[in-house]
Amino acid sequence: MKKTILVIHTGGTISMQEDKKTGNVLPRQKNPLTEAEKILNQYANIITEEPFQLPSPHITTKEMYELKLLIEEKLKEHSMIEGVVITHGTDTLEETAYFLDLTVQTSIPIVFTGAMRSSNEIGADGLYNLISSIKVASCEEAKDKGVLVVLNDEIHAAKNVTKTHTSNVSTFQSPQYGPIGIVTKRAVLFHHTPVSREHYPILDISPKIGLLKIHSGMDSSLFYALKDLRYDGVVIEALGQGNVPPATVPGIKSLVEAGIPVVLVSRCFNGIAEDVYAYEGGGKQLKDLGVIFSNGLNGQKARIKLLIALSITKDVQKIEEMFQL
Repeated sequence: MKKTILVIHTGGTISMQEDKKTGNVLPRQKNPLTEAEKILNQYANIITEEPFQLPSPHITTKEMYELKLLIEEKLKEHSMIEGVVITHGTDTLEETAYFLDLTVQTSIPIVFTGAMRSSNEIGADGLYNLISSIKVASCEEAKDKGVLVVLNDEIHAAKNVTKTHTSNVSTFQSPQYGPIGIVTKRAVLFHHTPVSREHYPILDISPKIGLLKIHSGMDSSLFYALKDLRYDGVVIEALGQGNVPPATVPGIKSLVEAGIPVVLVSRCFNGIAEDVYAYEGGGKQLKDLGVIFSNGLNGQKARIKLLIALSITKDVQKIEEMFQL
């Protein structure tokens, strides 16, 4: 028996077309995916919503929060909905997926998908990825696994997945963890299950969070600037296991002393930042200063989590506890 799936279109390459003369990829007046509903209805009973149509670099936390409210509203209106699929541009897909993973409380599958090739390019992957996502959202085993990301026959957890290539169709990967399942022609197969889930009630998306990537020879200028601009929190993508150039330490210290939470992640593709090195600018010194070490998130996701944390509490100790999960 076919399940009822809510499909939400938000824009992105999956809803765009290539201009054959110039090669430019642009949105068109009508989303080509909405013309494929006869095909999609072979796999599920589809309810379609299109709250906006935006390239993913245009997505902000305002749109993320709008999606959260839309999903909660539709689940109340239609008790028969058994899964949600969201089409989204790939550039910021992982951030929106993680935002909803932390803020929407439901056991039904919520699945994000997108495309690396527009709808009229040779080898277009959008419709195929959308069908795969509907299959996953219809799968009983997909329940209680948090928000999922499905592209290129792979199923990833929103917490771990990231875009790793500018144009390749296998761009979405989960460094050091891998996908939690696969989509085959005949079945949806899970081989891992996330060990924990988090949920936070969020009513405020106004906190301003800065994200800075550390580089060799960096000084404190940008840290002082974020303090002067009255940012509410700062995420640092540090070197290696969690280290920074010595000249950045005064600026980081000034943020902490001003009561501005500073969260540290590694700029490395794999591994977790830890307070191991005790030299000037080393992780041990930063930890002693009051910098919060994140448990394996990348910079863009740590920014999302810090924004959510600051919407709930200003207590740095509680925020630190949230980042250990």
